[in-house]
Amino acid sequence: MTTDSSGDVRLTGIGKTYDNGFTAVQPMDLTVPQGSFFALLGASGCGKTTTLRMIAGLEEPTSGTVHLGDQDVTHLPPYKRPVNTVFQSYALFPHLDIFENVAFGLRRRGIKSVKKQVEEMLELVQLGEQARKKPHQLSGGQQQRVAVARALINHPKVLLLDEPLGALDLKLRRQMQLELKRIQTEVGITFIHVTHDQEEAMTMADTVAVMNAGRVEQLGSPADLYENPNTTFVANFLGTSNLIEAEVDTKNGDDIVLRAGGGKLVLPGARCSAPTTNGGKVLVGIRPEKISLTHADDAGSVPEGRNRITGKVVDASFIGVSTQYVIDSPVCEEFAVYVQNVERDGRLVPGADVVLHWSPAHTFGLDAAQDIDAGTEEEAA
Repeated sequence: MTTDSSGDVRLTGIGKTYDNGFTAVQPMDLTVPQGSFFALLGASGCGKTTTLRMIAGLEEPTSGTVHLGDQDVTHLPPYKRPVNTVFQSYALFPHLDIFENVAFGLRRRGIKSVKKQVEEMLELVQLGEQARKKPHQLSGGQQQRVAVARALINHPKVLLLDEPLGALDLKLRRQMQLELKRIQTEVGITFIHVTHDQEEAMTMADTVAVMNAGRVEQLGSPADLYENPNTTFVANFLGTSNLIEAEVDTKNGDDIVLRAGGGKLVLPGARCSAPTTNGGKVLVGIRPEKISLTHADDAGSVPEGRNRITGKVVDASFIGVSTQYVIDSPVCEEFAVYVQNVERDGRLVPGADVVLHWSPAHTFGLDAAQDIDAGTEEEAA
């Protein structure tokens, strides 16, 4: 094995089924490269926390192995694994000050001179000034940073983060996302982060594994998952997607021409993960912010070569940076379109006839045999 992978986390055929017959994690293979910021993302009950707990040694796998670099740690107890876990409930010692909370792991190992290491760690998490305060005197975000410092001072090969920002309010959560990313970049160790928050995973992680029903639905960089979802679940779970039921009409070079709602749409063949036999069904996907909205009176100004659909504005919500429109069209009753508020067209109000148009290059195609609503909030509810 090369030294490059000496700190990789490798799960091979790892699975977990409980005594009551419930399978939390289907047997799967997953490699987390050394030094990466890796996120396990999914709704509650998808198996992400169980997977993390199997890496930590807090849960015994039913099948498969856990390797940290060359070492098989599958049957090692948590304290013998080179990992530390940070939970949502920071679990700080209320009677100890911040310095002693961070020093706790070192003192327990019998290390006498802890001052330099603790001070360096508090500087890393930007809490040097707070060393002699008690946990209750700190904000939630500061307490979370103390928990991270206390875990990192043990120099684990891997830091496991289980919904670490779940208890913080939105503004603080965003601040802590950037903070954790900075810390990970500085220390260079592997972070594996469990979250149900799509924005959090995409802000922080180099690689995201989207989990659904105990298995990894898709693995990739945040941009790749967003731009090129392979399944309806990923398309709907990561942001919003408009999915149109269409039928393959013809092939035109590298493009596929589809029929939908009486019109034609063009889809690049390379962006289609569905079978494309003539007459076959495909789900055509387009993200709301990729679409331009033009009033029907100006339909002649829409450039040639763009995918276009007619419709009527049903709803318009001004949310500051953009206006979010809902359009009723022949291909979709509730077509979502997000338009940046640069030059707002005052005619685009409920009841207005409009043309929706976008570049074929922004279109993706999915297998129509899938549930079109998989991964949406409505389905989750």
